[in-house]
Amino acid sequence: MAQYSWNQIISGFENPHLLQTSQWAEVKRHSGWMAHYLTWISDGDGLNLIASKSGEFEVLKPAAAALVLERKVLPGLSVMYTPKGPLLEDWANRSYREQILLDLEVFAKKANAIQLKIDPDLELGRGVPGEEGSFEDPMGIDFLEELGQRGWLFSTDQIQFRNTVLVDLLEDEDQILARMKSKTRYNIRLSSRKGITIRQGDGNDLADLYQMYANTSVRGDFTIRGEDYYLGLWRTFLGDEPLSEQDPIAQPLIAEYEGLPVAGAVIFRFADRAWYLHGMSLPEHSEKMAPHLIQWEAMRWAKSQGCTVYDMWGAPDVFDESDSMWGVYRFKRGYGGELARTMGAWDYPAKPFFYHLYTRWVPRLLNVMRWFGNRQTRKISTEDPN
Repeated sequence: MAQYSWNQIISGFENPHLLQTSQWAEVKRHSGWMAHYLTWISDGDGLNLIASKSGEFEVLKPAAAALVLERKVLPGLSVMYTPKGPLLEDWANRSYREQILLDLEVFAKKANAIQLKIDPDLELGRGVPGEEGSFEDPMGIDFLEELGQRGWLFSTDQIQFRNTVLVDLLEDEDQILARMKSKTRYNIRLSSRKGITIRQGDGNDLADLYQMYANTSVRGDFTIRGEDYYLGLWRTFLGDEPLSEQDPIAQPLIAEYEGLPVAGAVIFRFADRAWYLHGMSLPEHSEKMAPHLIQWEAMRWAKSQGCTVYDMWGAPDVFDESDSMWGVYRFKRGYGGELARTMGAWDYPAKPFFYHLYTRWVPRLLNVMRWFGNRQTRKISTEDPN
């Protein structure tokens, strides 16, 4: 009987997510997370759950799938997380949705988990609510109601961005440029005229990219993880050997002026989507608009890889200047993309007493850890790379 890899299986779903891949599971393994690979097979009457620790299955096209990550937090107790999952072939099938939720609830209880968090990439709508052209997705809204009815709770710990900006890459380059705001097109061309060049990086560039990222986080006043985490993440997706067609890849892009790096980005590709997860820049030569040119070259690279969508990864929860993401969103919407609003993360409190303790005290601990992490990042960002 043929064995199919996890990435082969999930690449067959509509809109499979990078964070559901086996490479993402490998990244999280180094942070203490153990992977469970779940598939649901239709038998004509319903769904049957099949679990695997290896990520290999005998069925290539299941009705649903989920990478579930588990981490021990106390003796005999764990927490579970399904990043940007589960994946479902037919979200409109209510009985399938109910069966998957039931199986996930039972799976969490059998594992003695305090909670199971999910945040499927299921849209609630497109566009800024109230603006012309925006609309709601009834199916996504129905699923939220089902979660509430089953006792799931909107999570106070939103790991991923709820909303994002998606750029359609199906049209030719001239048409993609034409959709952009005129100021964005001007800055892209200005960057080229001012002498900014973009090159594709490799593993030798990663340490410099991290230092630039640390510098960016200090200037932008946002928290990032330590160097080992990002170097491990980027190297996992770069791969030491050629990957199969079904596996995700990462591509560093470096903007240079007179041979010196001034900005960068790491772009990820899986199936027909590319993601802009990490962007970085230096304050020197900021007037040359290197980040604008990097975004355009990232889209061109994604299109050359067969991608039809470029995910700019992150948009505000509140669509006005009170949101900390507003400035970043103004930059991203200049590229002519469409705002996609998703349901965010929801928790199933498998052990309600421990769940309330955990969700009360862990955020306080994380705030302390972030404070120490930010101090270390500021130190790294000011080090002389030479």
